[in-house]
Amino acid sequence: MSVSDVSVDLSAHLAGNTVWDYGDQALMVQCGSTAEVLAWAAALREAALPAVVDVVPAARTVLVKLDGPGHQGVIRHRLRRMRVTAEDAGPQHRGADVVIDVVYDGPDLAEVADRTGLTVAQVIEAHTATPWRVGFSGFAPGFAYLVDGDPRLRVPRRAEPRTAVPAGSVGLAGEFSAVYPRQSPGGWQLIGRTDAVMWDLQRPDPALLTQGMWVRFRAA
Repeated sequence: MSVSDVSVDLSAHLAGNTVWDYGDQALMVQCGSTAEVLAWAAALREAALPAVVDVVPAARTVLVKLDGPGHQGVIRHRLRRMRVTAEDAGPQHRGADVVIDVVYDGPDLAEVADRTGLTVAQVIEAHTATPWRVGFSGFAPGFAYLVDGDPRLRVPRRAEPRTAVPAGSVGLAGEFSAVYPRQSPGGWQLIGRTDAVMWDLQRPDPALLTQGMWVRFRAA
């Protein structure tokens, strides 16, 4: 069931946000920004509400998964009592949790420079000078959507996606940057490549980047 299929009668407004019944075993909080998503996900995990078994953030939503039907009314009531804003997401910037070395020779680097009105050197400087924050993960294991970078780097996806993007490719799309953890199709603008392993099942936490981390790219 998609959110658009749910009757508006099932929604409630939570301090400017909207929460929907999502099926009969989940709720979905609609947010206005990824910063709000970060704040809500952190608040929900800290609250440890009964019957909540998982919190799944996305670009503008937080899915609250419940351990069975019959809990939505109680949890929705608890959500109404929570006061969460984008400012609760934490400091704007902090020291990097992870530094990723990048060779900036991507096939779309010149096009990104052309689209942004920057030189190639300025694109690289903009990508490396400002730390990025992991907003959420998706698409593939280890694929982290990074936000809060230099706003000058916001470029659209490619008109025609590639059928195979090499593992380690560093890309831009809209407000996001990301590193492809494995070879896959993709439509992001590729500006470089890294040897960093984004997903490794031999690590205690397979994902190199998890929500809330700060990441800094460094020109190799």
